[in-house]
Amino acid sequence: MAADNSAASPANVYYGGQAVIEGVMIRGPEHMAVAVRHPKGHIVTHSEKLGGIYTGRLRRLPLIRGVVVLWETMALGMRALNYSSRIAFEEEGDEEGQAEFPEKVFFGTMALALLFVVGIFFAGPILLANLLEAFDVHRFWIVLVEGILRLVLFVGYIWLIGLVPDIRRVFQYHGAEHMTIHAYEANRPLTVAQVRPYPKEHTRCGTSFLLVVVFVALITFFVFDLAVDKGVLVRTASRIVFMPLVAGISYEILRIGARWGGNAFVHAMFIPNIALQALTTKVPDDSQIEVAIASFEATLAAAGLTRVHAQQEAGAVS
Repeated sequence: MAADNSAASPANVYYGGQAVIEGVMIRGPEHMAVAVRHPKGHIVTHSEKLGGIYTGRLRRLPLIRGVVVLWETMALGMRALNYSSRIAFEEEGDEEGQAEFPEKVFFGTMALALLFVVGIFFAGPILLANLLEAFDVHRFWIVLVEGILRLVLFVGYIWLIGLVPDIRRVFQYHGAEHMTIHAYEANRPLTVAQVRPYPKEHTRCGTSFLLVVVFVALITFFVFDLAVDKGVLVRTASRIVFMPLVAGISYEILRIGARWGGNAFVHAMFIPNIALQALTTKVPDDSQIEVAIASFEATLAAAGLTRVHAQQEAGAVS
């Protein structure tokens, strides 16, 4: 889930997070925390203060902040995933709760992930759709087919990995994260009983962000390709060049959904996002909700807040 903390006013603070291996990461305005279920049964937490690009002025600039959030999702997500894997699998030499986040170690992994995304979700649909040129198909239909292929690949990939049992557990923690944030935003006590009734879907989910990116990319690339037809290489390069703009627009749309979700039109716009979360979130058990609550409380504690104090200062967002 993308944390929307770009507004300067405390009344606009939203908490976000991600599910990791046997745990949950929660991100606040200036702090993040990860809680993981140790193989021995207890919960291990780690919290830290964020700085630099994660809390700087760029995160308050419209359009630019979407690019920052996209990077943050990858960078903080990889750090949290690294920590959770070391605790969940109890790597030798790691002290419980003392494992560090070696961010540099993951730059290569992130680069490979980006190459995979470019190859599969950008270049792949272009090359496949371009085969239609052999049948003298109009450019309009070729560009449309490319966008549809990209959407199908995205949804298909999520569906496919959801079949893996370990990933399904991650999706359960994803649901626990959403439910806990729902309870907090509704000003409810953070207990398993109080969190349990809330939905596992949330409009600010990072999956929703990615789905919006796919749709905005479809429209952006569609307009570009109809206006400029310079061959496969130019079209592929344009997908990379325009991604910051696409991410920026997508994040602003997501913010609209978070702030105006009660509006009937806005609610209708986000129905596909909520529907997609049927694939990326699963109903958690009580022990998984306990981990999500522990992560949230660790984030508040790192900021010197209790749940009550945080809600008094930030205002309960519903």
